Amino acid sequence: MVEHLSRRRIVKFMRNSALVGGFVVLALVGAACSSSNEPAPLEGLAAGIYDGECAADGGQSITIYSGRTESLIAPVLEAFTCSTGIKTAVRWADSAQLAQLLAEEGERSPADVYLSKSPGPVGFLEARGLLGEIDPTVLDLVTEDNRSKEARWVGFAGRKRVAVYNVDAVAEDELPDSVFDLTNEVWKGRVALPATNGSFLDWFTVFRDQYGTDVASDWLDDMVDNEAKYYANNRAIVEAAGRGEVDLGLVNHYYNYQEAAALGEDHRAQNHDLDDDDIGSLLIITVGSIVKSSENISESNEFLSYLLSEPVQRYFTDETFEYPLAAGVQPAPPLTPLTALEIGSVDFDALGGGFEETSRIIDESGIANQ
Repeated sequence: MVEHLSRRRIVKFMRNSALVGGFVVLALVGAACSSSNEPAPLEGLAAGIYDGECAADGGQSITIYSGRTESLIAPVLEAFTCSTGIKTAVRWADSAQLAQLLAEEGERSPADVYLSKSPGPVGFLEARGLLGEIDPTVLDLVTEDNRSKEARWVGFAGRKRVAVYNVDAVAEDELPDSVFDLTNEVWKGRVALPATNGSFLDWFTVFRDQYGTDVASDWLDDMVDNEAKYYANNRAIVEAAGRGEVDLGLVNHYYNYQEAAALGEDHRAQNHDLDDDDIGSLLIITVGSIVKSSENISESNEFLSYLLSEPVQRYFTDETFEYPLAAGVQPAPPLTPLTALEIGSVDFDALGGGFEETSRIIDESGIANQ
């Protein structure tokens, strides 16, 4: 079913379409409709989240800029619309690209909610005064570690950094304890980095915060000198490790679980947890924010609250193998206990100031040319 935006919001969208270029697509998501205009029951993953009758269309809608992949978040949006009657219009793109777009649009943006794979782009927007306050009732659904002190963002799922390795190429007693081990000669030409990926940018920003820019930059330069291989994203590294194309890579944990679930024993890669206190074991959270210029504050808060509800939290951990952050939901059985560097030890509200500098350092390292 295609949702019709209000005339004013269509005008705002058309006014800003020139800023979008070729990298974002406007998608309209709603509960399926039958020819009798009665809401049809949900199917597939969405039905696993919400199995009740769909609410009547109340004429409410929100526009979401989503850095989360469509295949992962679309079932949640379908369930939300069915459950509440609130429709969603979505722009899908990379989190950093959408943050840049929001910065260009400013108060003219049609967006109500911004979803980011990582807090760095959110900090970028917060530093520019483009995010509104989230209702305390939503913030209270998570611990203080997983929400903004200024009420500008709330975490709804977690991804742990790990080393994925090919089981035929790397012996267990050879596995590293720390990312600092990977600059040694024994790992020359064997390690892959998703150096321009958003989660890597956030991770490297925290690396700089914890150890200082000089130490973090030297590590990256040493990795380049040690012939680390560049891949555009985490999944590409996991697939390469499974094929034996690379021996080891630094990625988010859940991609390997997804590949293993799809391929079974044919997938020849496993996750390796670095030491608990190593920067390579950082937990990075996926976050939601309300855009300051939003005209649908109540509906936006309702959507963020829905992301933190028990059925959605269970979907994130059971289907996408992420760590749930709310509703008392326990991580899915394959996930290792969270004993890593906790999110509360990192000031993610300060990441916005370092996000652009991190991008500059990574660009200048030459890793993308490896």
